[in-house]
Amino acid sequence: MSRQVPLPFAFNAELGFEQFHSGGNEETVAHLRRLAASPDEPLLYLWGGESSGKSHLLQACCREAHAAGLAVSYLPLALLIEYGSEVLEGLEQQDLVCLDDIDLLAGQPPWEQALFRLFNRLRDGGHRLMVSAGVPPAELSIALPDLKTRLSWGLTLMLRPLEDEDRLAALSLQARSLGLDLPPSVGRFLLAHYRRDLASLRQLLERLDQASLAAKRKLTIPFLKTYLEESS
Repeated sequence: MSRQVPLPFAFNAELGFEQFHSGGNEETVAHLRRLAASPDEPLLYLWGGESSGKSHLLQACCREAHAAGLAVSYLPLALLIEYGSEVLEGLEQQDLVCLDDIDLLAGQPPWEQALFRLFNRLRDGGHRLMVSAGVPPAELSIALPDLKTRLSWGLTLMLRPLEDEDRLAALSLQARSLGLDLPPSVGRFLLAHYRRDLASLRQLLERLDQASLAAKRKLTIPFLKTYLEESS
């Protein structure tokens, strides 16, 4: 793995702000959209509970910045942590770097030091860093004092958890973005019988879209039950 050339970390171009149901997070989403391609904030810290939409919004910021002609990298640390802290080397050449789930780096000295160096290099180059976590900066279990201080320097935004009706609306919005007709009864069934995090639900919707097209059937609860039983 070369440390000299930025690695091609890609975001999901289908996850934009238009596909995100903000629920009670309208102000936070508006801030993110305004700052996605703006040099005003060298560091943005987005935090919220599980399934709050952090990953979606970081990728939406990447899409917005990319559309403005900026070089961006999105790093889902849950998938990359096993490759070692070297994955952060060279990323200071990007205009915007988005690190998802930095909680996973806490308490790991090589990662903490690599993130500290990356932030300093991005800032010195006039570039930006956006991170997401499950807790606010003060509660992040970072052992490196200078890094903990740096993470509190920028703008901190919080995502409130979605109520069930907002979660259903978010699911319906994602279905429409896929061209899939999702009746409310089917959406409620999914929320009651499947993993409730929106990332997993979107992946399921993508599979259901293909399955319903292949079977030439509408998405109904009987069809959904059969699909889930056969794919379990």
